[in-house]
Amino acid sequence: MARRAQVRVDLMNVSLDGYAAGDHITIDEPIGGAGELFANFDGRVIAGVQNADAPIGADGLFNSLWGQGIGAEIMGRGKFGPQQGPWPDDGWRGWWEDEPPFETPVIVLTHYERAPIEFANGTVFHFVDATPARALEQALELANGLDVRIGGGPTTVNEFLRDDLVDAMHLTVQPIVLGEGTSLWSGLGGIHTRFDIESVTTSTGLIHQFWNRLRDNRN
Repeated sequence: MARRAQVRVDLMNVSLDGYAAGDHITIDEPIGGAGELFANFDGRVIAGVQNADAPIGADGLFNSLWGQGIGAEIMGRGKFGPQQGPWPDDGWRGWWEDEPPFETPVIVLTHYERAPIEFANGTVFHFVDATPARALEQALELANGLDVRIGGGPTTVNEFLRDDLVDAMHLTVQPIVLGEGTSLWSGLGGIHTRFDIESVTTSTGLIHQFWNRLRDNRN
């Protein structure tokens, strides 16, 4: 039997009090004032590149799962850029300049559709006004049998969890308390009962949580 494509949330950093971003986005603060969530994160590991100055450890190995088996991503507009309302003619192509790390089709959820933006490394941003379910249908088609990652921000992930569309999550719980920001869990009381949850604590104080949808809850 062919493997069913999974809908995944990979490597989402969350504070101890449940916040996964700040409450505002600017060009200088893409995480909305919650940059401490990424203070110790080496982004090279998501491409399988090990920091030569650091030993191989559990955090890097877990984080390197990002991108494996992914055929498309869905993200909210705020993850693509800080603009709001109609798109300005400012030449903005995302936070990543000419080398976005996705290397797959990416659906950007927005009420203001526009022409796709393509990059030489295979990343193509499609700007779509759709419900989570309809966006997922399109992403699965673009993924060509591979998995779909719900890439964030936390509001977008929250919406897909609310609509019961997520099969698996890797959350990295950071040993910090933000006190404010954008909560991953708002309105999702009891969500844990849909998943089998495994936690691994590393020597850095990080808690890697692996959420897998219970079989009885899979469509």
